[in-house]
Amino acid sequence: MFKKKIIFLLLLLLPSCGYETIHSKKNSTNYNFSISELSFVGDRTVNLKIKEKLSNYTKNKNDKDFILKISSNSKKVILAKNIAGDTTAFKNTIFINVEVLMNNKLKNNFTILESFNYNNTSNKFNLKKYEEEIKNNLAETATDKLIFKLSNIQ
Repeated sequence: MFKKKIIFLLLLLLPSCGYETIHSKKNSTNYNFSISELSFVGDRTVNLKIKEKLSNYTKNKNDKDFILKISSNSKKVILAKNIAGDTTAFKNTIFINVEVLMNNKLKNNFTILESFNYNNTSNKFNLKKYEEEIKNNLAETATDKLIFKLSNIQ
């Protein structure tokens, strides 16, 4: 009976430990910028991930209101081959070029580069799924860097 009470108290108290995601809608007010317009050119999957993560900053208006022109590119490069000429390692890289406009004037221009090395597998279906996951993770990491850079623009 005593163990059941302790377990019940732990289940009641532990969920309120205060964990929150960094870029949640609630925490987006911590950053002192907003995005009034987004335009994309380039890789569709990378652009969709960026748009998804930046959507929290398009809803409210702040003093620093940016217009972003984003150009993205994804590239898969062969790193190594074995003696028979079969590929053994790849490198997946995404490039994101961002033009930041404020009051219709160019405020900043920067490039974000993210890459990841991985080995080839014999199952091509699993390799394709793994590459899609890598691309999504790289886009998410690059978007986090983009949000940080936008928050530091004066």
